[in-house]
Amino acid sequence: PFENAITVNTALAAFGIGTRQKSLTPSGLAHAWALGVILLSSFVGWRGYSLCVLYLVAGSAATKVKQAEKDAAGIGEGRGGRRGPENVWGSAATGAACALLGQAYPAQRPLLAVAYVASLATKLSDTRGRKRIGKAYGKTCYLSTTLKRVPPGTEGAVSLEGTLAGVAGSLVIAGYATAVGLVAPAMVPVAAVAAFVATTCESWLGATLQGGIFTNEVINFINTLIGAVVAAALA
Repeated sequence: PFENAITVNTALAAFGIGTRQKSLTPSGLAHAWALGVILLSSFVGWRGYSLCVLYLVAGSAATKVKQAEKDAAGIGEGRGGRRGPENVWGSAATGAACALLGQAYPAQRPLLAVAYVASLATKLSDTRGRKRIGKAYGKTCYLSTTLKRVPPGTEGAVSLEGTLAGVAGSLVIAGYATAVGLVAPAMVPVAAVAAFVATTCESWLGATLQGGIFTNEVINFINTLIGAVVAAALA
């Protein structure tokens, strides 16, 4: 499986370079290759691997929504939305850890699979909700710590539109994971609830700690870790 994982990811990376893909920076693509090898050679296999690809595609699509308007307002993503190494691991380090732990502790694989799915459900919920769709379509935004109205794009701000988009994103990830047999159907609400709890915590962290103590990528990692832990506790 390890050799196959290297072959598949090398071929996909070469395809990305050849087609001049715009989702990842060159260094981001290299780190995504390493992440792909970890996932595809672990117990999550092609199911978990394709789930991560789904997150990347859906997250990248959400980034492009009203990109020009967000850039003009100063709340768009840097580098035209292309993701670098820090974004790759901020989003997927928790999932990679779940995959590796499953190799070391086979008896815990069912629980770790739920945690893995929840980590990606959490990240897509955050990406589609507060950070992308919420910025583009959020009409009324409130700061999570004070509930005062703030401009779209404010760290820690939440909106009804962004929250609903986030819930939909988590259900897409959990639903796909069930469809391919990575987790049982009963785990869909578990992953969705865990994602909601985690992104709510992330909004508070963004409002209080981001930009000072922690970078955005560290907050993202904490967010996915909370989602994974909550899902494991509920499963």
